[in-house]
Amino acid sequence: MHGSESGSERGATGGSGVDHAFLALERELAVFLRRARANSGEMAREVHPELEPAAYGLLVRLESAGWQRATDLAAYFGVGKATMSRQLRALEGLGLVAREPDPADGRAFLVHLTGEGLARYRSVRDARRDRYVRKLADWDRAEVAELARLLQHLNTRAED
Repeated sequence: MHGSESGSERGATGGSGVDHAFLALERELAVFLRRARANSGEMAREVHPELEPAAYGLLVRLESAGWQRATDLAAYFGVGKATMSRQLRALEGLGLVAREPDPADGRAFLVHLTGEGLARYRSVRDARRDRYVRKLADWDRAEVAELARLLQHLNTRAED
């Protein structure tokens, strides 16, 4: 052993100073994110041919979290208010979301999916879920659940 370096520390870095576990994580996340962006574009076009890929995530969030203020959506996604306003205007123009005055603050608005937006989103979501079921058919359900749990944990950490 060199100095205070333990066997487990050497194993993680291979003695090179590079933590191979985190290097592998970064590499796999980069591939995953690249594929997810491409997939998001496909799903956005399935919802509506004019929907921007980045706006698809807004539909996901609004379906899961319900009515939201634009400022809360901007904070959740880590984008500026101007970017969020532009994306919401586009979604509203496509008839996928609507804005209503916030009863708690008359100066603010709450954004929500329209019936059309919800129906289109759910149709695409269900088709995507069917693709995951097929792709992961040979996985044990406990592995799928563990992957979901770990990704949720990672996403929660990203919010901090």
